[in-house]
Amino acid sequence: MRPVSAQWIANAVSGTLAGDVDTMVSGVDKDSRAIQPGWLYVAFVGERVDGHDYVPQAMAAGAALCLVSEPVDAPHVLVVDVQAALGALARAYLALLRTENELTVIGITGSNGKTTTKDLLAQVLPDVVAPVGSFNNEIGMPLTVLRADASTRHLVLEMGASGLGHIDYLTSIAPLDIAVVLTVGTAHMGEYASPDDVAVAKSEIVKGLVPGGVAILNADDARVAAMAAVAAGDVVTFGTSESTHRAIGLTSDRGRASFEIGALPRRTLTLVGEHHVTNALAAFSVALQCGLDAEQAWESIAAARPLSAHRMALTERPDGVTVIDDAYNASIESVRAALRALKLVADGGRTVAVLGEIRELGESSIAIHEQIGTEVVRLRIDRTIIVGAGARAAYVAAVREGSWGDEAAYVATLDEARALLEETLRPGDTVLVKASHGSGLWELADQLVGGDA
Repeated sequence: MRPVSAQWIANAVSGTLAGDVDTMVSGVDKDSRAIQPGWLYVAFVGERVDGHDYVPQAMAAGAALCLVSEPVDAPHVLVVDVQAALGALARAYLALLRTENELTVIGITGSNGKTTTKDLLAQVLPDVVAPVGSFNNEIGMPLTVLRADASTRHLVLEMGASGLGHIDYLTSIAPLDIAVVLTVGTAHMGEYASPDDVAVAKSEIVKGLVPGGVAILNADDARVAAMAAVAAGDVVTFGTSESTHRAIGLTSDRGRASFEIGALPRRTLTLVGEHHVTNALAAFSVALQCGLDAEQAWESIAAARPLSAHRMALTERPDGVTVIDDAYNASIESVRAALRALKLVADGGRTVAVLGEIRELGESSIAIHEQIGTEVVRLRIDRTIIVGAGARAAYVAAVREGSWGDEAAYVATLDEARALLEETLRPGDTVLVKASHGSGLWELADQLVGGDA
């Protein structure tokens, strides 16, 4: 963060300053354990934790100032709503940076692929700041904005939406030079009436462009392609169909996609899963808009590796078992893509799918989990283990579809899943772990990677 004064922060958030107006702040965090000397500590009040209780720890770590909604015994800025104040601070700070630097702000949304596309851009663009993990909401995105400084030339932001108006709010904080829309799927369907409502929510990112901004849209997704109608400026498309930047001659080598982009040479992605073609093309389109050389950008994207944990991470264990850890998040679309990748990576070897609950589906939860159970049978997955009551409908559907005997199993807990895998896995197997983060299956994935079954 470019240093700013305590008084500047108070003015930006319309708060009341208790402390030295000349105190300088050079960073921001909401976790007292992450605070460094000279930083601002943001005290959120959550359902289980009150951040104000951790002000002493933040000050002991060197915090220069605290952003609070109740007075504390430390230099602070007092506001009514800490979350709204954090957004206001990020908005004012980004406006300040724009007056001082040549800065390109890139926003990415989509039901699937945001984090992977962000990770690709973090490895391709120079002088870039991108989110840590999946910071894409009204708290995480402002914290990412506040990590930019005088040396930043490219600011990459994930913009998630679990309802209408959410992305509108995020783009009001960070108006965009480039807006990327990847897919419209069923993620967070519990908050929407239909996929068309999801498309309306995602299209808010296109409306959040600055004058002269560019919309980059997936031509393979009809709902995304239709967003060109709400773009006030230029539109760039990507995909395997007719588009500005098109993947040609797509093939796969054990789950890694190989293709050409226009006249550029064929390259094979390091990332596992054919669905990453969408993410690679999106990153390539952004890179060209940012002025990078096309051939160098394509080479860098193809060589880029996963940066965020539990995102199609492939580990070949010493005992001959291959683990695909995609347990950070899930939707029906990403589960299907991961299952196809499992088949390709296994390359004829035995396939084992460990699947947990997809969350935030609302009334459609049972129907979507039933689709997953049907899918594993039709894809001829050799062994499927369904974990947790929230995903049980997938097991029931798999049995109904014709998965008999040892082909499908249901367990209630991670410990039961672990024990069953210890009995099941053998050299040459490829096992996929896939679920929403809240299901906790990522812990099982960590165990599988950390030791032999």
